[in-house]
Amino acid sequence: MIRTQVYLTERHRLKLSIIAKNTGKKQSEIIREAIDRLIDQSDQNQKQTVLKEAAGIWKNRDDLPDFRAMRSEWDR
Repeated sequence: MIRTQVYLTERHRLKLSIIAKNTGKKQSEIIREAIDRLIDQSDQNQKQTVLKEAAGIWKNRDDLPDFRAMRSEWDR
């Protein structure tokens, strides 16, 4: 692991201390878990954004083959 210094507000420090006491975890562990959740959430949001941007990109194109005709040939 890489040591990193983080500045917290008094409120953050107090709440983090309470959570650590209640869960029996170290504050650093709680911070890492929170960062992991934020990264996972960001990754999911990025995937959703890419899917939304890609939706319909082939719509209204006239240079593509007739896929229905191709599929009907495969089903024979």
